[in-house]
Amino acid sequence: MTVLLREAIGDRLRHARTTQRRTLREVSRTARVSLGYLSEVERGRKEASSELLAAICEALDLPLSELLHLVASDIGAIQQPVPTPAELAERAVPAPAGLEGGTMVPAVIGNDLSDLRLQPVLTHRLSTSISKPRNAVVAA
Repeated sequence: MTVLLREAIGDRLRHARTTQRRTLREVSRTARVSLGYLSEVERGRKEASSELLAAICEALDLPLSELLHLVASDIGAIQQPVPTPAELAERAVPAPAGLEGGTMVPAVIGNDLSDLRLQPVLTHRLSTSISKPRNAVVAA
């Protein structure tokens, strides 16, 4: 799946604006960008110049370097192949004796950057309880 840079930037800008509960009109006034153009940038239809991108970031109180770092992370995460459960099982490190743990499974990745969820999920919980070993000495 190929993600265009302008789409990834637009998704991150929209996310920053909506997280701050700000309207397109408010941000466009502060950044001195037309409302229609800002909307096109957020939807990934227009590619903003570096000057325009800096003005939008300043209006959102979002450092340009942070925006670019987040976008790079998003694109890198999407372009990396998601390992299959069999590949994950091959890489699994055996648990120490007496402990049984869950196996990591890949999270579902949607078709849109806003659907991106990269948090690993455990397939089951530990079945043994963690308690103080018998005949243990506690030093304080």
